[in-house]
Amino acid sequence: MKKILSRTALLIVILFNSSILFAQHKLEKLWETDSVLKVPESVLFDGEHKVLYASNIDGTDPWAKDGKGSVAKVGLDGKVIATEWVSGLNAPKGMGLYKGKIYVADLNELVVIDIAGGKIEKKIAVTGAEGLNDVSVGKNGTVYVSDSKLKKIFVVKDGVSELLLDTLKGPNGVLMRGDDFYLLDAGGMYKMNKDKTLTKITDGMDGGTDGIENISGNNFIVSCWQGVVWYVNADGSKQHLLDSRADKKNSADIGMDAKNKIIYVPTFWRNTIVAYRVK
Repeated sequence: MKKILSRTALLIVILFNSSILFAQHKLEKLWETDSVLKVPESVLFDGEHKVLYASNIDGTDPWAKDGKGSVAKVGLDGKVIATEWVSGLNAPKGMGLYKGKIYVADLNELVVIDIAGGKIEKKIAVTGAEGLNDVSVGKNGTVYVSDSKLKKIFVVKDGVSELLLDTLKGPNGVLMRGDDFYLLDAGGMYKMNKDKTLTKITDGMDGGTDGIENISGNNFIVSCWQGVVWYVNADGSKQHLLDSRADKKNSADIGMDAKNKIIYVPTFWRNTIVAYRVK
């Protein structure tokens, strides 16, 4: 009897510790904007100005050079401040923030928006690019931008572009975090080494890996365009946070307020942004 009780107690301890080790995260929905946005592809959190920016593709062809694209401004309460805060773009997607400027991926250009003036300051041609998608800006102002059509990643520094990687299968999300560069490629998440080789963090994320954000430590949130959001742990294990594919509700390039653990999910064809707290 004592052996049975001992084994039972041991099993309880193991299960208890396992539940702590593999604690499940979940999302708490905070709000959703009105459906007045125009095919929002990406969301950028601006903590200094306490506002969100959303890139509007505005059209049935996400890669059309039609002049319809714009950037919206949305309050942190979910109220749309301006549907077309800055217009004059084509098919804008990922965005990065650096010293009062927003860098927007727009087909074969980086569009630089001056936040204070609320207008386009300049457009930087990315040599050889065709389908620029996600953007991340490093601490020294270097811009990293993926080209999903050509399966490449470029860097832009002081207005000059150069190729960084061209051995990819389907790159999208990019993230420069300190001195570490992370990217999403065809369902996998990778960290680039100094010799430009890639170390796999995790894979098997179906639905078109799209946005990547750091939530805490070496833990990340990854969105997949078809409607899936993942929590990726430092050891590469992962957990579904959201799966809205059955409702045909996309989850494109997410924004992140890491301090408050809030993610902002653009729903693409549904024309909204949804805010969730990660718990």
